[in-house]
Amino acid sequence: MGKHRKVFAWLAFWLLLPLVLYVWLQSTPYDGMIKAPHEHFYVVSLVSVLALAVAAAVGIVAIRIRNSKVSFLSLAYVSLAGMFILHGLSTPGFLMHHSAIAGNAAQLSVLLAAFWLWMCSISGDHRLVRWLSERQLWLLPAWSVILLLFGSFLWRNPELVHWLNLRDELGKWVVTAVVLLLNGWTVYRNLQTYSASRLPLQLAIAYSTGWMFVAQLIMVTGQSWRASWWLYHVLLLASVIVMVIGIAREHLSTGSLTSSIRRLFRAAPQDWIHTYISPSVKELVFATEAKDAYTAGHNYRVALYALKLGEELGLSLSQLRAIAQGGLVHDIGKLAIPDGILNKPGKLTDEERVVIETHPVSGYDMCKRLGFMLEELAVIRSHHEKWNGSGYPDKLAGEDIPLVARITAVADVYDALTSSRSYRKAMTHEEAMDILLRESGRHFDPRCIAAWEKLVKEQQQFILETSKNSDYVRLDSDGKTG
Repeated sequence: MGKHRKVFAWLAFWLLLPLVLYVWLQSTPYDGMIKAPHEHFYVVSLVSVLALAVAAAVGIVAIRIRNSKVSFLSLAYVSLAGMFILHGLSTPGFLMHHSAIAGNAAQLSVLLAAFWLWMCSISGDHRLVRWLSERQLWLLPAWSVILLLFGSFLWRNPELVHWLNLRDELGKWVVTAVVLLLNGWTVYRNLQTYSASRLPLQLAIAYSTGWMFVAQLIMVTGQSWRASWWLYHVLLLASVIVMVIGIAREHLSTGSLTSSIRRLFRAAPQDWIHTYISPSVKELVFATEAKDAYTAGHNYRVALYALKLGEELGLSLSQLRAIAQGGLVHDIGKLAIPDGILNKPGKLTDEERVVIETHPVSGYDMCKRLGFMLEELAVIRSHHEKWNGSGYPDKLAGEDIPLVARITAVADVYDALTSSRSYRKAMTHEEAMDILLRESGRHFDPRCIAAWEKLVKEQQQFILETSKNSDYVRLDSDGKTG
C-alpha cells in the first residue's frame, strides 16, 4: 500500500507541475509573445509524426498480442496525430489565414484522443468493446481513412468549420468538461488496475491522459503565441513520449521482428507461445507462480497441451493465440486466494473449497480490465465448467461452454493428474488417461477427449516428455523454457 501511495503521489506531482508553471509564467514578465508560425508548424509536426509512429507500432502490436486496450491506444494517438496535422497545416500566417481551423482542430485532437483513451478503461466484456474487438484488424486503417477524409473536407471548406463551435466560450468549456470526465475516469480505472497488476502500461496511460487534460486547460485559457500558451504543445509531446515508454516496457518483446515472423510458421507449440506471449503476460504468470508453488510450470504445460489439442481440432489462428495467452494465465485469479487456503497441504474444507472456486471469476475480472480479448477471457472464466453442467462458476453445460475453455479443461486436468502435489504423487500417463476417458461426456466434451486420445497416440513422445519434465518446465525471466 505504501508503494502505491508513493506512485500516486509522484503522479499528482508531475500532473500539477506544468499547471503550476503555467500559472506562474502568466504572472511574470517572461510570458512574452513568441509569434513564430513556422516554428509552431515544426513543433506540431514533431508531435504529429511521433504520434503517428506510435499509433502504427501500437496497432501492429495490438493485433499480434490480441489486446483490445492496445488497439484503442493506437486509435487515440492516430486521432491526436491526424487532427494535430490539420492544426499545424492551418497555422495562421503559414499556409493559410483561416485561424478557425487551427483552433477547432487542436481541441478536436484532444477530444478524440480522450474518447479512445477512455475506451481503454472499459471492460473487455462490454458490448461495444466486444463489437470493436471482432473487427480489430480493420480498426486502425478504417479510422485513419475517416480522419483523412474529415480533415480534407475541412481543409477544402474552411468556412464550414464554424459549425463545430469548439472555440466559442460555450463550446470550448463543453469540450473541456467532456475531456475532464473522460480523462478522469480513464486515470481512475488505470490506477485501479495498476494497483492490482503493477503493469507499466496502466501507469503510462494515467500520465499520458493527465497531461492531455492539462494541455486542454492551457489551450482554452491561454493567450495564443504567449510563452505560457506554448506549454500545451510540450505537454502533448510528453503525453506521446510517456506512452511510447509504457508500450515498449509492457508489450514489445526483446526478440527481433524477423525471428518472431519465423516462429509463426513453425508447428511446435513452444514457438507459438514464445511468439505471442508479451512481457505483461509473463509478469502475470510469474506473479501466479510466486503465489502458488504448484503452478510453477503448470500454466506453461497447460498452454502447450491445449495448443496441441487445438491444432488437432483444427482451430483457427486467432483461437490458437487465445489458447496460448489464456492458458498461460488461466489461474491468475489465484492471486486473490489467501495463502493459507491456496497452499494448504491437506484436504480443503467445504468453506475453503468455495473460496478456491472464486478464482476463475477473480481472474476474469482482472484480465477484462487489462484488454484481454473474449476468447482468452473465456479460457480464464470457464476452464472449470463441466460438460454435464456441474462445474463452476456459471454451471454451463455442453456447447454453451466456449470451445477454447473445453479444450483447456482437458489440458488442465491432465497436467494436474500427472503432476505431484503436496498431498499425493503424480499419476502415470495411463492412470490419467483412464480418468479422462471415464469422464468423457460428464466432465469433458467427448469430441475433445476423442481428439486428445488420438493426439497422445500419434505424439506420445511429446506428451510424455512434457509431463516427465513437470517439475521444471516453466517460463524463465526471458520467456524461454527452463
